[in-house]
Formats: sequence, structure tokens, C-alpha cells
Amino acid sequence: MTTTTSFDLAALRARIAPLLADRLPAHIARLDWRADQLAEFQRTSLRALLHHAAEHSPFHAARLAAAGLTRTDIEKFELSDLAKLPVMTKTEMMADFDTVVTDRRLTRALVERHVTDSGTEPSLILGDYVCLASGGSSGLRGTYLQTPEEYVEFGTTCFRRAMAAFLAFGGQLADGLIVAMIGAASPIHSTGFAASIATGPPIRFISAPATMPTAAIVGRLNAAQAPALLGYASKLGELAREQRAGRLRLRPLAMISCAEMLTSEVRAAIHEAFGVAPIDMFASTEGLVGHTEPGGEVFTFATDTCITECVDDAGQPVPEGTTSSRVLVTNLHNHTQPLIRYELTDRFTPAGVSAAGFLQATVDGRADDGFRYGNITVHPSVLTTALLQTPAVREYQVRQTPRGVTVAVMADTAFDQAALGAEIEQSLRQAGLTDPEVSISCVDSIARDPLTGKARRFVPDAATAAPPATPFRF
Repeated sequence: MTTTTSFDLAALRARIAPLLADRLPAHIARLDWRADQLAEFQRTSLRALLHHAAEHSPFHAARLAAAGLTRTDIEKFELSDLAKLPVMTKTEMMADFDTVVTDRRLTRALVERHVTDSGTEPSLILGDYVCLASGGSSGLRGTYLQTPEEYVEFGTTCFRRAMAAFLAFGGQLADGLIVAMIGAASPIHSTGFAASIATGPPIRFISAPATMPTAAIVGRLNAAQAPALLGYASKLGELAREQRAGRLRLRPLAMISCAEMLTSEVRAAIHEAFGVAPIDMFASTEGLVGHTEPGGEVFTFATDTCITECVDDAGQPVPEGTTSSRVLVTNLHNHTQPLIRYELTDRFTPAGVSAAGFLQATVDGRADDGFRYGNITVHPSVLTTALLQTPAVREYQVRQTPRGVTVAVMADTAFDQAALGAEIEQSLRQAGLTDPEVSISCVDSIARDPLTGKARRFVPDAATAAPPATPFRF
């Protein structure tokens, strides 16, 4: 059985463009909502989601029935009732995939074949559904389906703030915002899919995949001279060096980091090289989107499209200023594959709400980021402090070993490897390891995931690490 019908990419592009143009004004208007408007929209959207899930998803119908919800209850369902529903994990979702989705033609086997067979251009499963996949380099891969219309809701949420700024600057929807994107090459990753289908107004992407050699990316960006640049944090750090060296010659109006943690060092390097403070964007394949202000660290999350709960290990809401153990997301716009109280292992520290009522929080990594040595967990900050304080180091990857770590380093100049190793050893001792072993090696490049184009900074030892419960960010 084939997963796609006869597919016309030009037709999909022609279908997406007017959807974006139609929905952007309403999404931009939401940025100025009052808190009561947001709450009413969430309530109405949540009831519609629950109705659809109960009617068309056997998985959710059983869970909602077990929670005692009848159709009448759903019609009166309040936002405060959400905490009464069970948490949904990726393991559960993938194990029961065929009953989670709301179109009975869709199966996990069909989706897996589509992911395996996907080439360099996007296609739709059964001619009707966008298929995106999480990184499968370790743990369980997640796959996510939605209609093109539902995907546009996600994409519009990602770029409504940039479009609002573009329009305020005098731009026109008919002209389109041009964005150079250093993301994934594969169309089953959201950045790769977006770059393939959004090629004309109101948003036009110029793709320079992160897996390309840096010199090739520089050449493409110099030729394009796009006013906005969106890319993985590690790649923007490399491009900042290229800009300072004079090989890259850009004068961007906006810099947006995505997909990887943006460190303060890289944030400062981008600002210094391009004269523009970067915006950090959080965008998960599950649909949750957030942005910081230029140069800022606090995200404002689009909780009009995804209700977001920051909870502790016991599933209780954490107060403002307390870091959560995980985040539970209820995607309000994806009715194809309903995600209701879906668990992300990202750790947020709530910082209040915006004037419109949107959640504000810092992102403090993931619960599965640390290396586990018996009953000791070593947080990434223990490993990175010495690396970030070594000026020659421009990129790195840390791999856990049974008694310590091996560190692959890309360096601009020679440095004292023994001294760096000794500093990391001392940090590991302070974290509780006895006689840690540290190995430092210099490399010309660090491998990037062929699907996402992202470099993984921390690679746990498979024998000691728990499987990650969450896919990568956008």
C-alpha cells in the first residue's frame, strides 16, 4: 500500500499560501487580546477538541469515559477541569497510535513507511495529512499527523510575531516576509517541510540546510541577503564567526534562534556580530510555540493554541519561580492526532503571564538531559562551565562513559586540552563522582542528525540512561 496519492507540490504550495494570508491577521490580533478573551477561546476550543476526540478516537473515548465524562459534561467542561484528565505519554501514544488518530485509515505502519520513504520533497499521507517525525537517534521516535490547515495554524503561531513586526515596519502581506532558514533538509522535520512549501507571499523561506558545509551556507546567505535569519543556535554561533571574519556579509533586521538551547555566550556572539539581539523561539513538533523578546530569556508561549501546564513529579502545578519536572500540553488545533495533557520532559520555570494572559516562563532544559551514574545525576551545566570558559572552543559534544565523559571539541585555535580535562574532572568530583575519567579530543566536525540537522550536545550512555520521553524541539 502506498502512503501518498499522486502528489503535486505546486498545488500544495498554492493551497498553503492563501491559508497563511487568511489566518495571519487574526493570529496577529490575538497578541493584543485581554486575558478574558484568551480564556474564552481556550474554553471553546478545548470543548471542541474533546468532542472530536470522544467521537473519533477510540483511545481518547475510552480515557474520557474512564474519567466519567459524558457528552453533556464536555459541553460544560471548564479549563479548571483539565487537571482531572489523565496524562498522555509518547510511549502510550505510539503504542496505541492506530486508535489515537481520528481517521481510521491511518495506521502506525502506514506512517512509518511514509517516514522511511520520504525523499527530499514533502508529500501528504493519503493526499490529506502532513506527517512530521521527532528525532529517533535515541529512545522512541514520535510521529505526528495533521491536515495542512492544522499545520498552518502551527506555522502561523510560529511567525505571527515576526509578521507583526514586519507589518509595523511598513511591510505588506502581498509582498511577503523573506526568511533565510538554517534548519533540517528532510521534509519530515517541520523546518524542512516549511522551507519546502512556503516559497511565496506571505512568507518565503530560503533554505540553507544545517547539514550543508558552512562555506556553502555562507555563500547561499550572501546571495539571498534575507532581512530575517532563522536557524539552530549552534549554526547561528558558527555564522557569527563567519560574519566577524568577513566571509559572511549580512545586515539582517531580525535573528531568530530555534531548536537548540541558546546559551548566553552564543546570544552575545550573535548580537556582537550582526548588531541585532536574537529572539529565541521554542517550537515543539507537538505544537507548543514560544518566543522571547530580542536578547531576552523569558518566553511568552502561545497558550491560545496549546494549553500548557507546568507540573512537578506528582503532577501538581508548580508556583511561579519554581522549575517544573515536566510540561503537559493540550494542542487545541490538531484534531487529527489529539494530544490531551501530553507529556513533554522540558522543564519550565513559570514567570507569570503577559497582559493577554499568555504563559511566560524560562526554559531550563529537559528532565532527561542529565547523565546518570548510579544514584548520581550530573546536570549539563556541570559539564559545560569549563567548555564555555575556554575561548578557543566553538562547538562541542559530550558523551557519557561508565566512569566519566569523552568530549569532542571543535576549536578555533590550539588550547590546553589537559587543563580543560582537569577542570571537567574537578567539576564531576564536586558533583559526586569518585575518580572520574575525562577524555578530550579535537575534531574537524560534529555529526548532525540526518533527519533534523541538529547536533546533539549531550549523548548519554545507553546502558545507564533512561530513554528520553520527548522528541526534539522544532
